[in-house]
Amino acid sequence: MVKQAAAVVLASGAGTRVGAGVNKVYLPLAGRRVVSWSLAAFARVPGIGPLVLVVRPQDDELVRWVLDREVDGAAVEVVHGGRTRQESELKALRHLAERIDRGTVDTVLIHDGARPLVSPTLIEGVLHEAREHGGAIPGLPAENVAVVADDGETLAELPSASMVLAQTPQAFRAAPLLEAYEAAARAGFDGTDTASVMEQFSAVPVRWIRGEQENLKVTYPHDLVVAEHVLASVDYRR
Repeated sequence: MVKQAAAVVLASGAGTRVGAGVNKVYLPLAGRRVVSWSLAAFARVPGIGPLVLVVRPQDDELVRWVLDREVDGAAVEVVHGGRTRQESELKALRHLAERIDRGTVDTVLIHDGARPLVSPTLIEGVLHEAREHGGAIPGLPAENVAVVADDGETLAELPSASMVLAQTPQAFRAAPLLEAYEAAARAGFDGTDTASVMEQFSAVPVRWIRGEQENLKVTYPHDLVVAEHVLASVDYRR
């Protein structure tokens, strides 16, 4: 049996902080829509099978436009998301459940569609670590991090080696991931990201690998400008 990884790209948020009248993942970026860049990156990674795009129902027309024009022939499966990020992830996992149960999908990578500059190299690295150890997330060491002490006023610095700024894609063995999300749904637990759900409802170890500075998240208008500059850089390689 040939085993494949499934990639889930989340595009079901509103993205209101970017200040546009449209979901930010459909804003233009260097000649194509934001979400198209990450879809294309996953489509170029050997071993990625199902490519699932999680969307809002009200964005269906935009989704069709993007899939018809900008995904370079990749087969993308569309799933409507839920009220929260975690509910959207669960809907995607349930969409993949039959293939997970059969064992044809052994690993799932979950990625934020607002991170358009993820590279195939980073995707491959996260996938390798997840298959080897159970789970993996990319991140960058957090520098100059401070915490507020119990008195509510005093600041104390933390060593940068103890904190990382998490990125996506976050990848996990498929069966434990689906089990953890179903358990979280039954418990009414809403985590901050995929790794937090796994930490709470699974014993699968989670490794971290060094992320990429270019793997930025588009949150504010200025982030689109930065992403444009990165894509235009002669030193940047997809």
